[in-house]
Amino acid sequence: MLTRLSIRDIVLIERLDIDFGTGLSVLTGETGAGKSILLDAFALALGARGDAGLVRSGAEQGQVTAAFELPAAHPAHAIVEANGISLEDVLVLRRVQLADGRTRAFINDQPASVQALKTVGAALVEIHGQHDDRALVDASSHRRLLDAYGGLLGPVAETARLWEAHKAARVALDEHRARVAQAEREADWLRHATDELTKLAPESGEEAALAARRTTMMQAEKVAGDLRDALEAVSGPKSAVPELAAAIRRLERRQTQAPGLIEPAVRSLDAGLAAIEDGRAHLEAALAAADHDPNELEKSEARLFALRAAARKYHVAADDLAAFAERCRSELEALDAGVGHIEKLEAAVTETESRYRAAARALSAGRAKAAQKLDTAVRRELGPLKLERARFSTEIESDAASAGPDGVDRVEFWAQTNPGSRPGPMMKVASGGELARFMLALKVVLADRGSAPTLVFDEIDTGVGGAVADAIGLRLAKLAARVQVMAVTHAPQVAARADNHYVISKDARDRGKRTATQVAQVAADHRREEIARMLAGAEITEEARAAAERLIRSAAG
Repeated sequence: MLTRLSIRDIVLIERLDIDFGTGLSVLTGETGAGKSILLDAFALALGARGDAGLVRSGAEQGQVTAAFELPAAHPAHAIVEANGISLEDVLVLRRVQLADGRTRAFINDQPASVQALKTVGAALVEIHGQHDDRALVDASSHRRLLDAYGGLLGPVAETARLWEAHKAARVALDEHRARVAQAEREADWLRHATDELTKLAPESGEEAALAARRTTMMQAEKVAGDLRDALEAVSGPKSAVPELAAAIRRLERRQTQAPGLIEPAVRSLDAGLAAIEDGRAHLEAALAAADHDPNELEKSEARLFALRAAARKYHVAADDLAAFAERCRSELEALDAGVGHIEKLEAAVTETESRYRAAARALSAGRAKAAQKLDTAVRRELGPLKLERARFSTEIESDAASAGPDGVDRVEFWAQTNPGSRPGPMMKVASGGELARFMLALKVVLADRGSAPTLVFDEIDTGVGGAVADAIGLRLAKLAARVQVMAVTHAPQVAARADNHYVISKDARDRGKRTATQVAQVAADHRREEIARMLAGAEITEEARAAAERLIRSAAG
């Protein structure tokens, strides 16, 4: 419910803070005191269209803040969270109207779009007046109200789930048919590609390995001759190694005769022979490594060229040929299995459609029963509201061609204002006063099902008096037992039933140079005085005070 409304620099309002409670709150005051300004400011905080004319003269901007306390399960929580805004115990909507026409919106002091503010505001507050059809102008809202009244939200959710399942099955069928059709157009090419790549049998990483091996073999051919020549010089017939070995042996036999002269030379020659032996071993290993079948180079080159040619042909990297071949095989398999799979998908579409149609039929039947009960309940409320000759009806038009997540029904509230007149959509055939009373009757019936937690009624008692005004007050009070109700009224019979009474007045300032709108909550004698003013006009008499006291006591009783 609305707990506090704060207004700064809006038209005649300089600074205003109003705390609201549960039950029925009425706002009264003389004509021109600023009741419409108050509602315009409140609507601005709820996402209504901004207007530079709302900013008080001389101010750069105006601002309206509305604070709400909500139960944990209220739909506004999901709306706020869907807009990425954190929500605590209190939900605060704030709108800043700049003098240049621009506006800024905030939810819990976090910047938000005006559309987000409007969506949240619609879930929190409904404003009804003689010329305000916002809450009921959209026929889809009539369907939601009927579903809430009939306790059909569960079947509605199940119908929506089955609709989505049917839609998903239809999408799956269409997508598969498209894939099969595409595959059929490319079948010959796919079979050729699959056959060619199956024979080629490419492997991931094969191109790099072949290129490296080819490079090694080509380099080996260039150095193999030099390696053989070096080996021939070390170990061939012309090698000096045997003569060096014989010379070392001779020197070793003479070593005892002159050890100081011979030993260093023998040691160095031995080391040289050992180094030559190591070199020979390395040369033999290198030649062994360089030794390859001349055909191997040809085979490697042929394989490498074949892989690269296939990669160019199919516009993929050589390393991706294996994966490409697998995709081709999969598409062919899908083509081969396509007819059978299409039959399964068609069966799924038929099954989901059948289940959806059954749920939609059951939902339509439930709506028809709920509509009868709703019509009867609303008609019971019309008599005391001086609409005893009017008729209210819930028109349901079912069309399978317009199926959707909410079923196949279009629901609209109709009215016949007088016998013999032509019934039609309530928004079109009812006059301003009649429309307001139709809305009140509806809201009394629907208060705890499908209603916003705060309802505002703007002068719906205009043009009526006596018993009708009392009936309106009685129904507003009845409605306020289930939701928070605020009413701007000129009827003392309505004001007498208020739980909270606020008086709107104008206050002259700066020696009469400017005027400001004020709102004050009144009680006890002050409340009796205000109701007496509403009864008597400018001059309040003792008779008016006594009549006001009787109205208050009667309402309390």
